[in-house]
This record gives sequence, C-alpha cells and structure tokens, in this order.
Amino acid sequence: MKHILLKIVAGGLLLLAPAIAEAAQGISTANVNMRAGPSTRYPAVAVIPNGTPLQIRGCLADTPWCDVEFYGGRGWVSGQYVQATYERRRIYVGPQYYRPLGIPTVTFSVGPYWDRYYRNRDFYRDRDRWRRGPDYYYRDRGPYRP
Repeated sequence: MKHILLKIVAGGLLLLAPAIAEAAQGISTANVNMRAGPSTRYPAVAVIPNGTPLQIRGCLADTPWCDVEFYGGRGWVSGQYVQATYERRRIYVGPQYYRPLGIPTVTFSVGPYWDRYYRNRDFYRDRDRWRRGPDYYYRDRGPYRP
C-alpha cells in the first residue's frame, strides 16, 4: 500500500513538472514594446512599463528574444529589457541563463502564434506576408504603421 501511494505521488509530481517549468518570473528594465514576433520589425502589441513583473514563457536558442506574458497578453521582448533573479542577483535574460532559470527554449512561427493571440489585431490580416519574416514584409511594403 505504501509503495502504491509513493508511485502515485511520484507520478503526480512528474505530471506537474512541465507546468512548473513553463514560466519564469521576470521584470522589465525599461518602458519596452512587446511585439508580435522576435524582432523590432514586428508590430508592437503593447508597451510594458519599466519595473513591471512579467512571465517568461520561453526564449529563442540563438538570440535573446523571449515570449512573455503581460497582463494576460502575449508577445515578444528582447532579453536586453528583461531581468530575472539568479543566485540572489538580478541578471539580464540571455541564453547562458535559460537552463538555470528554468526558461524553456522555444521556436517561433507566425501562423500558430498569431492564430492564438492576435486574431483581433489589424495586422493579423497580413499574416501570410509576415510568415516570410519581417525583412521580407518591410522590403515589400514598407514599415508597419498602426
């Protein structure tokens, strides 16, 4: 009986592990644009005020852009503007800190991300052009103007 209970508890903890590692606490270090993708060339979806807590849902492996949650909205912020606490000090979020902070490495694709978070935004209607990346979009049409 004791072994069965122990297995159930252990199994439950394993199921909770992904949920626990799903987000890390961060704080914005400036008034920063939260964007619809991991580049300053994607449309801004909100401005996160300096010193505001946010949830870091994941970051790209090769560049410090992070998918964050801010007051229920989702978007991308450069790791240059996000700090987290590591070994009792605040550090900027960069690839060398992802694992110690429990930040998952993620990828970005306009289609699923925009379908989930930006269907009601004006720029959503141009998602097929944005799928090729912001550089292609800008070359074709010029900068996005809200």
